[in-house]
Amino acid sequence: MISSDEDAGPIRVLHVSPFFAPAWAYGGLVESAYQFARHLARAGAAVRVLTTDANGSGKKLDSAAKAPYTHGQGFEVRYCARVARQSVSLELVDALVEQVRWADVVHLHAAYSFPTIPALLVARMLERPVVWTPHGALQRWSGSRRIQFKSLWEKVCSLVAPRALVLHLTSESEVEETRARFPRATIGLIPNGVEIPQSLQREPRGAGLRLGFVGRLDPKKGIENLLAACRILKERGGPVFSLAIAGSGSSDYEAKLRREIDRLDLSHEVALLGDLRGEKKQRMFEGTDVVVAPSFTENFAIVVAEALAHGAAVIASTGTPWKEVERAGCGLWVGNDPASLADAISTVSSMPVAEMGERGRRWMAASFSWDRCALEMLALYKDLLARPGHRDARRRASVASRDSSPRGCADGLPPPGR
Repeated sequence: MISSDEDAGPIRVLHVSPFFAPAWAYGGLVESAYQFARHLARAGAAVRVLTTDANGSGKKLDSAAKAPYTHGQGFEVRYCARVARQSVSLELVDALVEQVRWADVVHLHAAYSFPTIPALLVARMLERPVVWTPHGALQRWSGSRRIQFKSLWEKVCSLVAPRALVLHLTSESEVEETRARFPRATIGLIPNGVEIPQSLQREPRGAGLRLGFVGRLDPKKGIENLLAACRILKERGGPVFSLAIAGSGSSDYEAKLRREIDRLDLSHEVALLGDLRGEKKQRMFEGTDVVVAPSFTENFAIVVAEALAHGAAVIASTGTPWKEVERAGCGLWVGNDPASLADAISTVSSMPVAEMGERGRRWMAASFSWDRCALEMLALYKDLLARPGHRDARRRASVASRDSSPRGCADGLPPPGR
């Protein structure tokens, strides 16, 4: 049990997130928030989640979908009604004071969403420390939109945030870019974790190279460059390949991808599978030789860790923080332009991808388990609670957690971007 002292009981953590499981349409943010909540509770923390019932553009989670997550997983989730846009919820704002007053630490997810500023403001009013996980939102790329609005939003956040604030970031590249937005911020560097399947039934490689993409369908993900790379490979006459794309996005963007597949004459090589969860997602990983993550920018790119955990090799773009896949011998780290991606696919087609995937799986098991990440997060909470002048000084010395010194990795490899 993680406790601050004998009388205070377990450390109380309130996660405030615009979206939460099972709203998988929002991608890695939901997966990360859910897994941190679940594993923090398993480690002994008292965990609550305050979120909305949003489930994609114009959609809401129904009661049946929410039921398995509301209770029964070791923590409580309160889904508040969304009334506008992606995460505008008056019910959530109304609940903030009561929920933040209960908490020892507020863990805020996302950056430019409706709950962000109210959560920071209430935490400041009630003198609660905040760990803020922006999930890569503070990073920029050439396609970033509403830059002036975001800059103004960041200034407001800086004004209303409590003094006891730590930005939780997941890679060195995210740290570098975020410091440009919040140069005086205290930063905690903890990567996301990954679920490691206990057993796999990988399908042996056949005559053609089976490529896969898994994630939210969005221009930031570089999917169109991957399709262009596939066209280059087809024009070259080799290697023989197929590409399965799993995920969902806006209806307009999905339609655009379908048109692009037809325009490039790739309908026989490329398949759009829609969202895959659970066993279906595992089956896809098990039947994929190489997972490609061609994003323009990512704070972590959890799909790379998921692919490696399932024994697939990877091609990760330099927009992701996964340079170490090459040193680990489980993938390639290349530019995300079509020519570079095509060359990487040609190169990896003659490599022992099964052995590469097995090396990656051992790396993930040794260094990226969610249990390990949760213990590191508890160490971060401890540091916040131990700050001089904190409202609840009796909690300082005895928040049990593991040593928060920099982590080592299998084969001497650091976590991505460290």
